[in-house]
Amino acid sequence: MDPEKEIAHQVEQSRINSTKDGDLSDASVPDSELEWSEEEETAIRRKIDWHTVPLVTLLYMLCFLDRINIGNARIQGLATDLDLNQGVRFNWVLSIFYIVYLLVEVPSNILLKRIGGRFYLPFLVCGFGLVSLCTAFTHNFEGLMVARVFLGIFEGGAMPGMAFFLSCFYKRNELLFRMGIYVSAASIAGAFGGLLATGLSRIPAWGVASMRIHTWRNIFFFEGLVTIIIGALAPIWMPTNPTTAYFLNERERRIAAERLVREHKADPNAGVTWKDVRQAIFCIHNYTCALGFFLINITVQGLSVFMPTILKDLGWTDTKAQLYSVPPYVAACLVAIAVAYGSDKTHQRGIWLASFSCLAVVGFAILRWVETPNIRYMALYFVTVGAFPGGPGFLSWGMNNSAGPSVRAVSSGYIVTLGTIGGIVATWTYKQADAPKYYTGHTINLGGQIATVCLAIFGILYCMYENKARAAGKRDYRLEGLTEEEQEQLGNRHPQFRYWT
Repeated sequence: MDPEKEIAHQVEQSRINSTKDGDLSDASVPDSELEWSEEEETAIRRKIDWHTVPLVTLLYMLCFLDRINIGNARIQGLATDLDLNQGVRFNWVLSIFYIVYLLVEVPSNILLKRIGGRFYLPFLVCGFGLVSLCTAFTHNFEGLMVARVFLGIFEGGAMPGMAFFLSCFYKRNELLFRMGIYVSAASIAGAFGGLLATGLSRIPAWGVASMRIHTWRNIFFFEGLVTIIIGALAPIWMPTNPTTAYFLNERERRIAAERLVREHKADPNAGVTWKDVRQAIFCIHNYTCALGFFLINITVQGLSVFMPTILKDLGWTDTKAQLYSVPPYVAACLVAIAVAYGSDKTHQRGIWLASFSCLAVVGFAILRWVETPNIRYMALYFVTVGAFPGGPGFLSWGMNNSAGPSVRAVSSGYIVTLGTIGGIVATWTYKQADAPKYYTGHTINLGGQIATVCLAIFGILYCMYENKARAAGKRDYRLEGLTEEEQEQLGNRHPQFRYWT
């Protein structure tokens, strides 16, 4: 049976059951006429929060941890054992992951829209956990390259998929705070990555004589094993969508779904069409957000894998470099959540993005021109605090301004796909030949953060211009000759739709 028809059948059957149970007042009322109080909606939202946000945050933390642990493993003997110190071999190991990653993001989100998040997202988690575990058994550069290819296949759908999954449960003014929490898992993973790498690398060698697991191999093996276990258990707690959420009663399911339909003026169970794909791709604001995400990713992904190396080149020991990478990530996590909360409350995106990117500009300027180790370490706080809120900020900005779940599904995958190219650039910003000052990498990131500030300002001005034009009736011609159903399909091109600035 077609998934959309199956969901509709489930909803109708639930209404019939409600009628049989005596709940005639709700079962007989069409969704379009359903009414509820603000307190009731708040209670439903809290239930949704409890069953979605913590789990998605945990899954993304595992995703990011399995992605960046190669940076921790590098200074624990990986580069020496697999002969990665020759030329730019390590950079290629990082690049191949992002090349594959960006190719699967949009197709993966379309599959997610059809299959549902309850089983598809945990499948991806188990997949990249298994790849991480198998990386512990690689013996050479070629084997590591193959492992990173498969890691990219599974991880490519994780971030845009989780973002779309959350957007299926929340209204526009609720989304960024939840996304800020889950994307802050990247900072948590960075913090835990250093601590875990320090502890796991000290586990005594074990295994069979032909394959001893030690130091950096322990990092991949145990982090991958934990990821597989959690991914396998995730479907027990994870819902698919508001219409079928097991933790809500029938009235709550109808309210949870209808409140999104009324805001987006679209059927949440509609499939993805080529029209949705075109609308998402040929949108100026999506280009703005995708380019901003690209620039942010150069910094975030670059720091995620190179921070231990940068700290070690300040003259610190391997253990000290691992441990000193923790505090900047903790600070970034707290600030990212606070920025997301403030942005949702103020219904503003661009001004927050521009303001905090200015902090990153200051940080990279210090790293580029100051040589005192302690001052350079302080600059890392400016960089992480300023840049890490940008990823969820640009992604949610694009999704907020994409009306309809099908368009949002494509938009989230599309923005993250273009943004992932920044991850490829990031893998070449810090090369061994530039150690220990890394002037080239810091200069590239400085220019990127300056461009991010300008791009955020452009996004604000464009959204204000478009909203003003719609308020003046300059976009009303789009409604001419269209039926009511066709008008609703205009999505964010509808004259009554207003962009968030």
